[in-house]
Amino acid sequence: MSKYLLDKFLFTVDRDPELTERYREDPAGTVEWWEREMAGTLLNAIAAEKTTWLAFDDEERRALREHDHVALFQMGAHPFLTLTLFIAVFERDHGPLEYQKAYGKAMEHVTMPYPDITT
Repeated sequence: MSKYLLDKFLFTVDRDPELTERYREDPAGTVEWWEREMAGTLLNAIAAEKTTWLAFDDEERRALREHDHVALFQMGAHPFLTLTLFIAVFERDHGPLEYQKAYGKAMEHVTMPYPDITT
């Protein structure tokens, strides 16, 4: 498992409106494409700088494909990254603050100590 890679996915998809929309419409395809094309690129680096060792495990892929923010948090993904991305993906389907309240409600069962969210 790579908390870094989960956070990198959430961060990069959230920062690109077209990619956010693509993830909303086709999460499985977006996760597959992103892992193949983007996982090896280094943040804030030139395109030639790549690595080949980063990949999601099966549980990470499942959680990303299913937009499962609770599982992502339990794996150590940063909650602010999941919240901001999923607000962009789902808020339009809800009234004011409804999605944020549902996000929090889904996390109610998670008790302290919370998963380590450091990368």
